[in-house]
Amino acid sequence: MSSASPAADLVPAPAARSATLPRRGPAASAGGSQAGEARAATWTEPGTGPYRRISAALFLAGFSTFSLIYAVQPLLPGLVDEFGISPSASSLALSLTTGFLAFSILCAGAVSETVSRRGLMFGSMTGAALLHIGSALAPSWHAVLALRALEGILLGGVPAVAMAYLAEEIHPRALGAAMGLYVGGTAFGGMMGRVGIGILAEFASWRTALGVLGAVDLAAALGFFVLLPASRNVVRRRGVSLVHHRDAWLKHLRNPGLPLLFAIGFLVLGAYVSTFNYLTFRLTAAPYGFSQGQISAIFTVFLFGVAASTLAGSLADRLGRGPVLIAGVLTMAAGTALTCLAALGGIFAGIVAVTAGFFIAHAVASGWVGRMAQGSKGHAASLYLLAYYLGSSLMGSAGGWFWSAAGWPAVAGFNAGLLALALALALRLNRIEKRSVSAPA
Repeated sequence: MSSASPAADLVPAPAARSATLPRRGPAASAGGSQAGEARAATWTEPGTGPYRRISAALFLAGFSTFSLIYAVQPLLPGLVDEFGISPSASSLALSLTTGFLAFSILCAGAVSETVSRRGLMFGSMTGAALLHIGSALAPSWHAVLALRALEGILLGGVPAVAMAYLAEEIHPRALGAAMGLYVGGTAFGGMMGRVGIGILAEFASWRTALGVLGAVDLAAALGFFVLLPASRNVVRRRGVSLVHHRDAWLKHLRNPGLPLLFAIGFLVLGAYVSTFNYLTFRLTAAPYGFSQGQISAIFTVFLFGVAASTLAGSLADRLGRGPVLIAGVLTMAAGTALTCLAALGGIFAGIVAVTAGFFIAHAVASGWVGRMAQGSKGHAASLYLLAYYLGSSLMGSAGGWFWSAAGWPAVAGFNAGLLALALALALRLNRIEKRSVSAPA
């Protein structure tokens, strides 16, 4: 445990606000001499010093990860001018990062069972920030792409591990709020990586913008390491067993609820990315004629995502995850309908609703994965995030076919279809949750 974490807030004692509860899952699947030992989890309770440090540290992790991923999005025109490439080629600076990220998440979830979760996340954040600074100094386009691909590989060591850490350390009744704050950090980072860097690049070069963000995220990594207590409840495995990892992934896929959560992550992020990918084309065309700066300003709606994800986590803890997840998907659907209006006010209201609904759904679903997984939580989180980023890649691209065929109404219809599927799965999950609550102990 970090020396910055007072033991009085964590050890089970009458005056302490932590709870030692029977531990199910990791202990049962640990293997080795620990496999049959009874273990108790020393949960971190809300309102304590460690809880506040964990929340702040994971907010920094979310901010750092997503600001680094999406920082290049508003800089793509500058990359076209600098290297003489096509706009479609410039998009590789983002798609290579997310593509390698999706792959590395699976590996990180497995590796995190054998090494320190805190150390793995810190190393990933630090290495990615240094690579980001390196990309600002890259002499050629291919060097930029190589560094961005490596950045994606390293950043895979944060999202799944962060979800697993929260699920193992935070008391179950407060997990939703903690996960919501982490997702809020990802929303804030995604916004700053788009809007802040775009504004900075107008006053300096894209290289300066990337270098400044890399330095900021290096500081965020140091703050994360200082704040985050070491894991107390993870059962460390010795060595690497491919059979163990295969069995852990298969166990989660056989769970009646987890694959539904994976699919929901795939669908809602697919609809969300498709919305922002092609709505920008609509707004730059007549009759709106938005400039690139005005388009970048649209991403300030991520602030609604920060608030919505934090609120969603707290509501899920009080009202149940199913109803809040359903509300998030319905909010996205309502926002999608509003974007079909001609008036700018209606379109903007739709963007806000889609953003808020997405972060509500993602915050609840990601927290639910940690609650539902019985052991090997890093594996469960990595499967969720693999599906999540595949949804971004595949459905975000598929929306382009609808845009080319029939414009925005076709894209909105495509997104509505994805959300209808997500709603059906959320309703089914809600029924599963109700049955589990009403079932006799």
